[in-house]
Amino acid sequence: MIMQSWAELSLFMKIMWGITAVSTLIFIIQTILTFIGADAGGDADFDASFDADVDMSDVDAAAGTSGMNLYTFRNFVNFFLGFGWAAVLFDGAIKSRALLLIIAILIGCVFVALVMYLFKWLYSMQQSGNINVYKSAVDCTGTVYLSIPAERTGEGKVQITINSAVREYGALTDGDALPTGTPIKVVEVINPSTLLVEPLKSLII
Repeated sequence: MIMQSWAELSLFMKIMWGITAVSTLIFIIQTILTFIGADAGGDADFDASFDADVDMSDVDAAAGTSGMNLYTFRNFVNFFLGFGWAAVLFDGAIKSRALLLIIAILIGCVFVALVMYLFKWLYSMQQSGNINVYKSAVDCTGTVYLSIPAERTGEGKVQITINSAVREYGALTDGDALPTGTPIKVVEVINPSTLLVEPLKSLII
């Protein structure tokens, strides 16, 4: 029955269902990893990277969280999640493909905005907790979450562990650029949402 229904779908709807299924699966995986504190590297640099935690990233710096960077892998997934489900759910009600695509795109953008501000809210709640970043972050280690440009020419993102909790901050470095995944150490707290970091040098015995 399922195969018969699939066969009856138009090529357009097969593509929409494919986008919806893939984005939903990735969204579920990202959500699970986020809540167990393992969401490191999920937003790979796309600005390269989709990651770059934005580069509409500009929305980001203030928030210090990946949710506030527009061009991240997470937000691409969020967009296609909203886009795909809108296209699938409204297919029968909206006969014009062009109108359906426009509405689906708008819903995808709205979904991205909602998730971004949800992360911003969660981040603000996290920062209002009992952690004093000025006292707790220096000398903490972690990894680069979003590539960090060289010599303080731009801000990236890092994830560090403070009091057994994984936290994400904006980050600068005085040295060479640090790509995503680089182990780092915090050397200074510039402000409550931005850290100065350096690569964590391995000890060779």
